[in-house]
Amino acid sequence: MQTLNKYNFKNKKALIRVDFNVPLQDNFTVADTTRIEAAKSTIIKVLEDGGSCVLMSHLGRPNGVEDQFSLRHIVDSVTEIMGVQTQFVEDCIGEKAEKAVAELEAGEILLLENLRFYTEEKKGDQQFAEQLSKLGDIYINDAFGTAHRAHASTTIIAQFFPENKCFGNLLAREIQSIDKVLNNSEQPVLAILGGAKVSSKITVIENILDKVDHLIIGGGMTFTFIKAQGGMVGDSICEDDKMPLALEILKQAKAKNVAIHLPVDVLAADQFSNDAMTQIMDVDKIPKGWQGLDAGPKSTENFNAIVQQCKTILWNGPLGVFELESFSKGTIALGNSIARATKKGTFSLVGGGDSVAAVKQFGFADKVSYVSTGGGAMLEMLEGKTLPGIEAISK
Repeated sequence: MQTLNKYNFKNKKALIRVDFNVPLQDNFTVADTTRIEAAKSTIIKVLEDGGSCVLMSHLGRPNGVEDQFSLRHIVDSVTEIMGVQTQFVEDCIGEKAEKAVAELEAGEILLLENLRFYTEEKKGDQQFAEQLSKLGDIYINDAFGTAHRAHASTTIIAQFFPENKCFGNLLAREIQSIDKVLNNSEQPVLAILGGAKVSSKITVIENILDKVDHLIIGGGMTFTFIKAQGGMVGDSICEDDKMPLALEILKQAKAKNVAIHLPVDVLAADQFSNDAMTQIMDVDKIPKGWQGLDAGPKSTENFNAIVQQCKTILWNGPLGVFELESFSKGTIALGNSIARATKKGTFSLVGGGDSVAAVKQFGFADKVSYVSTGGGAMLEMLEGKTLPGIEAISK
């Protein structure tokens, strides 16, 4: 794998695609700096070698040039996290950007303006990518969150650096962590898939059935499987049109000797609200007017027993509506189980927007082996797809 360690950046200008698509508060300060912090080790390696960094990223979904999406809003946060005064230029291609790069000295950082102010970025425009390529001697892709998109700055640009391109530390770690689960895992291997819909996880399930020994299915997906097997799910979320598929997945799992574990009980509520009336019910005996919104105590006990016996764990998706405190217990219990297993030496990878949010919210981020930064990108890798941003560096 083409990693940073193969290069010495002395007197080189590294053009780094980072993922600084961070949430901003109303006063335009950064609400969550995780993504900026994630790029730090790559940036510092270049600076310590005696090189300089030209950072490019997108922010939000601007329609043309919109000040609310300007990356100048994040300059102070980047400066604070890197410990180096970060310069900013109001364009990402052309004369202004080229002049700023020409004046950049070793040990300095320059942040370019939002790539998506140009429609050419998302279109993967060749000419736009070529103009970007003039801004560095070597190209580093460290943006896992956008590696599944064939955009100008994530994929097309790599061809202009045939000999001088590599993965940043963050992207390399992401690839290695997912590879560890899918291809180099210590057994038994457990995948935990939660979230609302079976439809969004079908290809993931199909791809990982060959790689896992146990599969825990939780969250809203549960009810499609339970109803397909003749259970009563009341008003719980359920994809009726995916019931045949759920049965097919159960059949495939059995044929491949994969143990599928579904919740046996749920915390049900009479409405989707923190203040709802709640009751513990069997997962297949939920009456009309009630909906399952979290895993029940027996389920979390069962899941804990499985987690403790596994050596490799992938967690993608919560077990309940954890955003509502009343229905967060199942997800918290699972987080605690995985943290305990990790402490004993199990490799645990957490990924996907909601599970990452849960892990951060409940303080598990430091208690698992790795927290992935890219939801969509990670899902596509788990589906067995080759990501264009990764392929462009590997070529």
